[in-house]
Amino acid sequence: MTMKAMFFLFAAALIISGLTSCGTSSGKPQSFCDTVCIKDSIHFKGSHPLKPEVILLPQDCGIDSILWTYDGMGFYRKVDLGYSNVKLNPAFISCLFRDTSYAFLLFNDCITGRGYQVKIPITKSGSYSKRSSGINSFDKKFSVEEGMLAYTDRGNIYVEEIATGRQAMMTFGQATELDYDAIHDILDSVKVTRDNIYVRIRLNDKWEELQKKIKLELP
Repeated sequence: MTMKAMFFLFAAALIISGLTSCGTSSGKPQSFCDTVCIKDSIHFKGSHPLKPEVILLPQDCGIDSILWTYDGMGFYRKVDLGYSNVKLNPAFISCLFRDTSYAFLLFNDCITGRGYQVKIPITKSGSYSKRSSGINSFDKKFSVEEGMLAYTDRGNIYVEEIATGRQAMMTFGQATELDYDAIHDILDSVKVTRDNIYVRIRLNDKWEELQKKIKLELP
């Protein structure tokens, strides 16, 4: 084999190696956000005169439990968060208060981007509820007007104004096979305001844009 032929073979090998390397890198799933070791408690306070407060307590670099109280309640209630497998970043956690009635804790998993919403009764009694189908504005493809909440059940999208409890919904017209851990495979983008819901969604293997003018009403 001539030196010239050897040179071309060596160059070709380098190019193939580079392409393989690039393909491996680009194929690696990108995290929704950077996970961090949470060591300090996280505090949220409402604007009501009775000063409702929600506190997230850390353990093993994650959030272990939730405390809440308000002036005059006289003690803190505590429950386990219940999502030990979810990887969190404090920058992707928020809390919305409705006076001293309840608060909504919103957060997204840093690995999958899945949205979570926990409803906390800021009271001496009452149970709290959780959902793992939240449409939170931490996701850059989701826009939810401040003070609003949105979530889906695979066939519809529901919205709520936290300060008043007024609600509205829009149907997709059919049930979907939406995977909340890979939500953008079906639900590409969402924009929610107090008078309109817009979604770009894949239905029957075709991307469609749906929009509905809404009127928020008490349930």
